[in-house]
Amino acid sequence: MKKKTNITTVYIIAIITLLSGCRKEYFDTQPDNFVTIDKVFSNRGQTERWLAGLYSFIPDHWNIDNFVYVFSTTTDELDAGNWNTPLINSGALNAVNTPSRFTSYYQNIRLASIFLENVDRNTEILALDNGRDLIKQYKGEAQFLRAYYYWLMMKELGPVVIVPLKSISPTDDLQIPRSSWDECVEFVLKEIREAKNNLPVDNYLPGSTAELDKAQTGRINKIIAAAVESQILLYHASPLYNGNTDMGDFRNLDGKHLINQVYDRDRWVVAAEAAKAAIDIAEIQGRALYQVNDPNLFRAAFLSCRDLFWNGCKTEGIWLRPQSGYELWERTSAPRSIQGTAFNGHAVVQRLVDDFRMNDGSSINANANYRENEYTTMASPYYVAGTNSMYTNREARFYVDVTFNGAVNPGVAKAGAENARVEFFNTGSSGKAGAPRDWPKTGYTARKNIPPTYSKDPYSSIGRPTMVIRLAELYLNYAEALNEADPTNPDILRYLNRVRTRGGLPEIQTVDQVRLRDEIRLERRIELCFEGHRYFDVRRWKIADKPGSDQGGVFYGMNMDAGTSLSDPAFHIRTVAFSRAAWQRRFYFLPYGQNEMDRNKSLVQFPGY
Repeated sequence: MKKKTNITTVYIIAIITLLSGCRKEYFDTQPDNFVTIDKVFSNRGQTERWLAGLYSFIPDHWNIDNFVYVFSTTTDELDAGNWNTPLINSGALNAVNTPSRFTSYYQNIRLASIFLENVDRNTEILALDNGRDLIKQYKGEAQFLRAYYYWLMMKELGPVVIVPLKSISPTDDLQIPRSSWDECVEFVLKEIREAKNNLPVDNYLPGSTAELDKAQTGRINKIIAAAVESQILLYHASPLYNGNTDMGDFRNLDGKHLINQVYDRDRWVVAAEAAKAAIDIAEIQGRALYQVNDPNLFRAAFLSCRDLFWNGCKTEGIWLRPQSGYELWERTSAPRSIQGTAFNGHAVVQRLVDDFRMNDGSSINANANYRENEYTTMASPYYVAGTNSMYTNREARFYVDVTFNGAVNPGVAKAGAENARVEFFNTGSSGKAGAPRDWPKTGYTARKNIPPTYSKDPYSSIGRPTMVIRLAELYLNYAEALNEADPTNPDILRYLNRVRTRGGLPEIQTVDQVRLRDEIRLERRIELCFEGHRYFDVRRWKIADKPGSDQGGVFYGMNMDAGTSLSDPAFHIRTVAFSRAAWQRRFYFLPYGQNEMDRNKSLVQFPGY
């Protein structure tokens, strides 16, 4: 008998167990007991809990525990090397230890297929006045989620094995080769298009076309589906997948190319159209960039970008994940000077610090007023007197996203002036000398999405969802695709500048395609930092081995082994903070697990593993 892939070994008990969770929220709802399929789909509550469980693997980029979500700490954004070294950083990544969650994705795909096969026979739901409409919507959600889990797997693994659209049994023959990238994209988009026919435009209260139902937050709708289509088509047009002859050796056993070898400019046209369609449906339904009014324009930009994550979700959020791992993010990113002593270890790399612009929009290299050997005598709402001048006069988002030596404490500080400010120099209140592991290797920690009310103990914060997708991403998707498809189109500057000016930067006027490409990529780096994009962006652009975006080698920060005062020059020296394995081509994709390779003899591994 032929060997079967491990996705077929998921039995009903395992399926029900997968739906388990600690909190009764939409993304973590479960059946109360182990039950049969027939009982699940004859009972409305059990059926709806099954559907709720399909949402269990929607990613949460704030749940950045190094064993859950490592896409930021394996890029030139963050490092958490005092706690954990992801295998890709050490170069030890292989098919046996792959961090890919492909098994869980396949499990959720199978769960969705079981739901789609059985939900129509739930007479309890059908007996409701709106029962048929509910069934229709539920099927749309399940079909979308089935496609979405394939998309997540594609982002990690590249071209994947597409299994039959049915609830596979352990006796099925699944000796199936990878589909090509183009075939995977075509399949996923077809599923999403079909799902959209059964989805509401937005999550309205029953009987309303204007008032949103808070209880349905995060449920799939046409706005979310359009946004995901935009993301898929943007990747599909990008250099990694569009005419990438460097991957001519990535083939199935029959010689079939898995990555397109011929560049197609029209993919950018389609991506631009999809992004604009996603923007239009979102804006028609009231979505907009979140903005705070303040007489001080710099302060307005700062508050708009800082408060976005707790006050602006309803305005800018496209897809909200009600349960969020922000508490873990706060605890691991905030300095030790926070009340209750946070863990102070997510280190922002110097390269990202340098990429934030000055407040006039210029780069630090192009601004004659940028200094690294001077110290300000003036305090501001963002830093104290004595802070190194390299951290002064920077763009508003710098003060939103990065905590540096001399920064005003991001949350509720312990008593004392040394805690009201952040001290990363060696003997400072958050420095290396004060803790064995809880200090940032670079002399910076992440600040984004830490509310000013944050205290670790007693715990105090602001409850908020995770924005899986937000409108600013769609604006940047559109600007990027349009710049490649129609480089003189005025919409490129229009939508790029909307994001820039919300962040307090002046508008760009240039229409030069090459410069705009660089500006759009830099804008994504800054606007979307720590939100799970950088890992994939540098890969799809094929720049992961290029100067300024190299994902391997040495990374710099300040000298954490030196400094006895805030203005000590010995601390403010660019120093090698850590090193990672040199970039290798195989790191473009994660490997399928070796167990899967052993079971499915038609499956080829990405070259290099």
